[in-house]
Amino acid sequence: MSLLRVSSLFKHFGGIRAVDDVSFEIRRGAIHSIIGPNGAGKTTLLNLLTCVYQPSAGEILLDGRPIQHLPVHALAALGVARTFQNLRVFHNMTALENVMVGRHRHLDQRWWAALVRLPGLVRAEIAAAERCAELLEFVGCGAYLCADAASMPYGALKRLEIARALASEPTLLLLDEPAAGLNASETAELDLVIRKIAARGITVALVEHDMKMVMSISDDVLVLDHGRKLAEGTPAEVCAHEAVIAAYLGAAPLRDGGA
Repeated sequence: MSLLRVSSLFKHFGGIRAVDDVSFEIRRGAIHSIIGPNGAGKTTLLNLLTCVYQPSAGEILLDGRPIQHLPVHALAALGVARTFQNLRVFHNMTALENVMVGRHRHLDQRWWAALVRLPGLVRAEIAAAERCAELLEFVGCGAYLCADAASMPYGALKRLEIARALASEPTLLLLDEPAAGLNASETAELDLVIRKIAARGITVALVEHDMKMVMSISDDVLVLDHGRKLAEGTPAEVCAHEAVIAAYLGAAPLRDGGA
């Protein structure tokens, strides 16, 4: 059963068709990767799915509800969260405080309740801090709980962003090149985190260039080229697709998750 359905999606920037008649579905509970050469339209597509961009045409259905014209902030309430290709971390805050930012929609947001520090609000904040600490541990950043984000290594910051996104309790998590800039050991840690997220029943949509990771963890793969859908299927099907091999993966198919 699909959680997200995209139908005939277009995005034009002047005379450039960044996304050109793309249709696909993301199955509930799956890890669905979106790959393609530089300039293929992957991040543009992700920005359309998260309402950062408005489509030129087409429809995006989340649980059967059209979302393509919703304001960005409305998506969190519908269970959608994302990370960005470039780090969006508050470096003047601790790791725990960063994750707490992602928890705000579950807290009492009435200004007067915060002003008088109602007992219920205080209890909710304590519970939220405990939950966020658990999420830091979940992504492998428990050792940085009270550390300033500015002092954390790059790989840990990538996982910190994921913890912050998880704090909103999403049903759909979109990750934009989470492995970019990571070394092999950091990528392996990220691989494990994504698998653990999917094991909790959270649907993951992943834009990524690391083909070894993509082919290892994905249930489904969508391939874009020049804004159009080039291929779609399981990792094995995509690896064997001649057009994909010619356009992106190289001269020979990938085998056994290798690059």
